[in-house]
Amino acid sequence: MEITKFDITDYLDSNEMIAEYLNEVLEQGNENDLIIAIGNVAKAMGMSQIAEKSGLSRPSLYKALSDGAKPQFSTIMKVLKAIGGQVKVNPISL
Repeated sequence: MEITKFDITDYLDSNEMIAEYLNEVLEQGNENDLIIAIGNVAKAMGMSQIAEKSGLSRPSLYKALSDGAKPQFSTIMKVLKAIGGQVKVNPISL
């Protein structure tokens, strides 16, 4: 029996799954978790395609979306738009 390493990108195969994944990370994770999650989505969709749509180079995407990276907000917004996502603010109860 062969054991393979779990790779979340294997499961990010629909817009609904991608949205659920990112929303869960937004709710439960921290800023580094979100950056990594956006990177996972970009990899699942094809980094070359996301680079082209965002106007960023592949190497800069890999660097900006890696563990511990501190990308500019504008970079995150470009990548979110390229993957078909958006940021939406909802009121919360305090």
